[in-house]
Amino acid sequence: MFITSHKIHQNTNLSTAVPFMALAGVRVIELAGLAPAPFCGMILADFGAKVIRVDRTKVAMTMDTQARGKRSVAINLKRPEGVAVLKRLCIQSDVILEPFRKGVMEKLGLGPEELLKENPRLIYARLTGYGQSGAYAKAAGHDINYLAMSGLLSMLGRSHEKPYAPLNLLADFAGGGLTCALGVLLALLERTRSGIGQVVDTSMVEGAAYVGSFVWKSRSNGLWNNSRGENMLDSGAPFYDTYQTSDGKYMAVGAIETQFYNQLIHGLGLDAANLPPQMSFSDWPVLRQIFTKQFATKTQEEWGRVFDGKDACVTPVLSLDEVISHPHNQERASFHRDAQGEVTPSPAPVLSRTPADPCLAQDPLIGEHTRPVLEEFGFTLAEVDQLLSAGIIESNVAKARL
Repeated sequence: MFITSHKIHQNTNLSTAVPFMALAGVRVIELAGLAPAPFCGMILADFGAKVIRVDRTKVAMTMDTQARGKRSVAINLKRPEGVAVLKRLCIQSDVILEPFRKGVMEKLGLGPEELLKENPRLIYARLTGYGQSGAYAKAAGHDINYLAMSGLLSMLGRSHEKPYAPLNLLADFAGGGLTCALGVLLALLERTRSGIGQVVDTSMVEGAAYVGSFVWKSRSNGLWNNSRGENMLDSGAPFYDTYQTSDGKYMAVGAIETQFYNQLIHGLGLDAANLPPQMSFSDWPVLRQIFTKQFATKTQEEWGRVFDGKDACVTPVLSLDEVISHPHNQERASFHRDAQGEVTPSPAPVLSRTPADPCLAQDPLIGEHTRPVLEEFGFTLAEVDQLLSAGIIESNVAKARL
């Protein structure tokens, strides 16, 4: 089982019992970092893990915008006493999530060899751009660099334009945070059989490449024979693209299959007999001009009414502020407002028996939970007071919001 020694409340009244979340009882130590690691920690927290973010002391604010459900402990890791505190937390936890460059944790004496010796059941998750080995293991980089090294960036962009990175989603979040969370879950599952932990080495280059496996596997069938931006699924096809409406908004079209394409043509009020064949590559520029002209005749809302209920694979391009009010998203509660009132995606996937819980509490302040967390891990009141007075830890409970 994943459950550690700390107790979990159980309601024996089945009619009113709140179901356990999937990761209930799993303790996670997340060392504060930038976007990918906080996303991984948020996923684990959303599904019930107790995630403790370890922040630096003497820091005014955190860069973690994905902190829902987490608690914050502030520790000075430049002092050996602070390293000892972190070690004590790790050897009582199920997972440690660290986002530092190769060698940083080893210099602190907190590498996997040391911690797994103390806690053989520990899942040691390492999330970096290039992984723990190889010529670039210690090199700096960001999403665009990892995406470039994965091969995928060369595929992204319009025809006759330079490659472009689609936000920082593919490497940082899909190849990084999400892939690391998958690795943690796989290691936790395997631990139920072996009883021992292991190291999860997540490289954002490899994670992004793995997410793009379809690209490699479909090259032999001709799907990517043309140059960037001139293939069916990369904006080359006029029936797989976006079009501006009369009110300056956009509709997304993905009518690949014949039956969907026919519905698209019908919805646009066009006569197929007067159009070139759908799969005539040389005629795609002509088709694009026709579609562009037609979509510009109505507003996005009007086109929505035309295509709702039709299998044409045509949908509105919603803004981040609009998604929460769309009827489909409302029905599924796909988005919600957080404690700050901002629209945010709800956890996915949806589990029928042990669903996630998007914590609506405000994100933690740095060091907001230092004292209660340390006491939970067995530190005495005297020990906590001594660590505070020595500047080894920091507690901002006085600043906590009411």
